[in-house]
Amino acid sequence: MPRHPLLLDLTGRRVVVVGGGPVAARRTARLVADGADVLVVAPRLCEDLAELVARDAVRWAPREYLATDLDGAWLVHTATGERDVDAAVAADADALRVWCVHAGDGARSTAWTPAVARVDDVTVAVTAGGDPRRATAVRDAVALLLDTGALPLRRHRRAAVGTVTLVGGGPGDPGLVTTRGRRALAEADVVVVDRLAPRTLLDELDPDVEVVEAGKQPHAHTLTQEQINEVLVERALRGLRVVRLKGGDPFVLGRGGEEVLACLEAGVPVEVVPGVTSAIAVPGVAGIPVTQRGVSRQVTILSAHDSAPDWSSLAAVEGTLVLLMGVGRLAEHAAALVAHGKDPATPVAVVENGTLPGQRTTVATLATIAQRAAERGVGNPAVVVVGEVAALADVLGPHGTGPAAEPAATPARAGTAAAEAPDATP
Repeated sequence: MPRHPLLLDLTGRRVVVVGGGPVAARRTARLVADGADVLVVAPRLCEDLAELVARDAVRWAPREYLATDLDGAWLVHTATGERDVDAAVAADADALRVWCVHAGDGARSTAWTPAVARVDDVTVAVTAGGDPRRATAVRDAVALLLDTGALPLRRHRRAAVGTVTLVGGGPGDPGLVTTRGRRALAEADVVVVDRLAPRTLLDELDPDVEVVEAGKQPHAHTLTQEQINEVLVERALRGLRVVRLKGGDPFVLGRGGEEVLACLEAGVPVEVVPGVTSAIAVPGVAGIPVTQRGVSRQVTILSAHDSAPDWSSLAAVEGTLVLLMGVGRLAEHAAALVAHGKDPATPVAVVENGTLPGQRTTVATLATIAQRAAERGVGNPAVVVVGEVAALADVLGPHGTGPAAEPAATPARAGTAAAEAPDATP
């Protein structure tokens, strides 16, 4: 069995594949992906190999194998399934001092194809004592750890120019971060983090990773947006890999576009890793689908912290209205919607700390939500849902397990429960 692992650069180098079946096709596809100049020798080709030939990805000699086929080759794979032919190819390769992978008899090979896991520029090759299934199982386990950032992926050689990756951290629960986002964090030298990002992910960083606080609260910013942009660009220009960890999705009321533009203007490579937006996910975990057949077929998302929206247009829009950062002005917003024609009996739900252990849902109507929220001490972070779907929290919300949902019943509409009950107690 092999004792000396080695990676080969096959770019532009001649590799011969003898055989036209599925095994030869799999080997050929990998060789093409690695940039090899591949010659396939076989009287007939399976469909996958024929497609490669049709695309001019490989050259084909439509005949039986000849010893001269190995002239000028750096590597040969034989996979004909015929013992005599494969043995002849292996013997000819050995005589020419050309490495040979023998698909049918590993003991006669002078080279072996490992099970390979690749993530970005990290390559892990696995062999397992001649047991391909065992090697594949180990490879898959390693690939999963690489994908999720569970292995140490940080570079220790600084580049001339680093990178910036905007990572959407989701609504709060660290389990809702994408695997691509976790991998970016595992590779980071610097993390610029928002207040509402899943901060427990910071505990997984190497001790020497720089963490820059960029949290924003009403009228209390750790860094201004311009300062955040400057930090991202300055660290990247020093050759560092920078992750901008945000709550929700970078492009849903997260100023991600401004940060991408700042990087592009400075010549810094930038990538966006989407996240689960709280505008959809937080109502969802509270049992409120923002769209529901027969109830709502559209959703409007509004930044309600310090904006002055066109309330007359919003009041007239059918479907669901989701207000982010709107708890501080909840009474004002509810009154504005009613003043511009929205039915005061429209259900409203406020979901605090969505996806986190302290999640709580308060349901009332536009006419009563301000008083109800004040009685219960509702506060940020929270998502406000206005529309018929808000009443579904009573029906679809958590019951007995998971985050607490303590809704107040509302008048039935569009197929929701017909009974009307008093507000739930705190």
